Amino acid sequence: MDFSSPDTWRWVWLAAAVVFAVGEIAVAGSFFLLPFAAGALAAVVVAFLGGSVGLEWLAFLVVSGLGAAVLRPLARRLDQGPTHAIGANRWVGRQAYVLRDIPSEPGSTGLIRLDREEWRAESLMGVPIRAGSTVLVSRVDGTRLVVLPLEEPTELGSPE
Repeated sequence: MDFSSPDTWRWVWLAAAVVFAVGEIAVAGSFFLLPFAAGALAAVVVAFLGGSVGLEWLAFLVVSGLGAAVLRPLARRLDQGPTHAIGANRWVGRQAYVLRDIPSEPGSTGLIRLDREEWRAESLMGVPIRAGSTVLVSRVDGTRLVVLPLEEPTELGSPE
């Protein structure tokens, strides 16, 4: 095979474009091989238009570089996975203030304030949580938040 011939490079670029495209589909991850497939495809176009081998390589490098620069931010965003900060799930992991005692009985609720909203709350560990305490929201269960106690309220006049 004569690699100095532009006719040979047409088929090399075409094979490379196919291999990169199939690799992109087969490999887990986002847009890793796609820029190279696009660059090889650009080199195929230059080759079939009669461009020199150097011009084909230039087309491959420029299109691959631009493709990587454009697709990398999108790939990073897609690789982050789903976020749970949507709807009521945005409260998970946040601290809240207990307004009304949360009883220890399963299914019994107290009242907490999270930002400017008041929510019914249930104790995750089945321990009573007194008003004035700080809690951590562990999950959302329907219209109530399930919480863990973080700190007990401090009482005035108690010894330290």
